[in-house]
Amino acid sequence: MLKLPLETERFWIRTLSENDVDGMFELDSNPNVHTYLGNKPIQTIEEAAQYVKLIQQQYESFGIGRWAIIDKANGDFVGWTGFKFITEPINNHVNFYDLGYRLIERYWGKGVATETARACLSYGFEKLNLTEVYGMCHIDNKASKNVLQKCGLQLIEEFEYKEMPCYWLKITNL
Repeated sequence: MLKLPLETERFWIRTLSENDVDGMFELDSNPNVHTYLGNKPIQTIEEAAQYVKLIQQQYESFGIGRWAIIDKANGDFVGWTGFKFITEPINNHVNFYDLGYRLIERYWGKGVATETARACLSYGFEKLNLTEVYGMCHIDNKASKNVLQKCGLQLIEEFEYKEMPCYWLKITNL
């Protein structure tokens, strides 16, 4: 579990808390954010609160989960980054670490996802002793694919996930 916040040049990365619910609502109620996620944005603040609780449960169950990104310049919630331990089969894999990120739209195109995902990978390999991390994204989401590849993940294959064409990527800690 993340004990202390991670720090990058521009951001703090920390566990999600109830204080992040409004930011999660802004993030996940935006239809543009959900373009490559099945087009099902949330509708209520209660759904955002449930999502935060779900992630907090992952901290308890697996010692890991997605983490909040906080802008050092103004303290704003930017989105989330980090790992999810996947226990359901995806692309013939189970019990693996998935690297992901999701940002509030006004932060897109500013290098936030790459900067924070790299910090998470370093933490995962150096502090959590992870041996491999996977990533996946919709094949039309070029920005997400680019982030994963900039972080060192290698494209392995294409696969179908929830009836969507996706890329499957992997990085191994040598």
